[in-house]
Amino acid sequence: MKKESSNLAVIGNSSFQASKSANLHHYDISSALQSTLKFDELITIFSNKIQALVPHSGFVYSNEAFALEIKSGIATRNSCSYVLNIEDQALGTLKLMRRKRFDKTELQQLETLLCCLIHPLRNATLYQQAIKMAYTDPLTKCNNRAAFDDTVDREIHLALRNSNYLSVIFLDIDHFKDINDTFGHACGDIALATTGKWIKDCVRGTDIVFRYGGEEFVILLNNTNLHGAELLAERIRNSIEQHTLSYGMEIVNLTVSLGVSTLRVNDTVESFIKRADRAMYRAKKNGRNQVNLGD
Repeated sequence: MKKESSNLAVIGNSSFQASKSANLHHYDISSALQSTLKFDELITIFSNKIQALVPHSGFVYSNEAFALEIKSGIATRNSCSYVLNIEDQALGTLKLMRRKRFDKTELQQLETLLCCLIHPLRNATLYQQAIKMAYTDPLTKCNNRAAFDDTVDREIHLALRNSNYLSVIFLDIDHFKDINDTFGHACGDIALATTGKWIKDCVRGTDIVFRYGGEEFVILLNNTNLHGAELLAERIRNSIEQHTLSYGMEIVNLTVSLGVSTLRVNDTVESFIKRADRAMYRAKKNGRNQVNLGD
């Protein structure tokens, strides 16, 4: 039988402080939870610290604001779930699982313990929101160049360490200067924002889209070989060509040129990126509105 406890909301500092004092009589978890601003580490620390008092076989933490779902342990039929909030700020949902049903005493104890998690979760949320804003291009809502510079190095390291494929697509809007000159920069901004949306509509959830600069976009593709990246690039090219952009009484047709490369064992960040960049410029030189593979 599945046991669900719903809607735990900790509102205001007085409730938090009272519950915190009761909890610290049994467990000093607060200091451990103050040691990180990463969601996965926070939930893991919390799970480990309360294990002796509220035994459980696994947990699931989800946070829609960051498209996040963290799982650990064994999923079972019995569970208890809490929606975590403070002062109307959503902090995600935490589910604990085990084979044996949670009894009333354990649930009451768990609710007390959860109060120690609320403020560290809020701190993590504020921190991650700041990071997200710093790494997001305000016009296109894609990741920005700073995010790409940080991400590509990490993804290359992971791909090489795990012997996985990693591919990259460089994309440039064709004749973008003409759009600005003919229709104005406001139209150019709409074209950029719309292109970013069309790209994101084509990619998988695991792919990462960046506005690289100007009218250039980059897509990082995990676990994708050169053929798979070429297919996706062609899908993006075709999708953008088939769309039309309405600006006032004018219809603006957009096309893009794309270059593709796949990570090689001896690649550096620079060589990996330059190969796709050169391929994109060959696509433009060869007539635009096409996909070219890195040499």
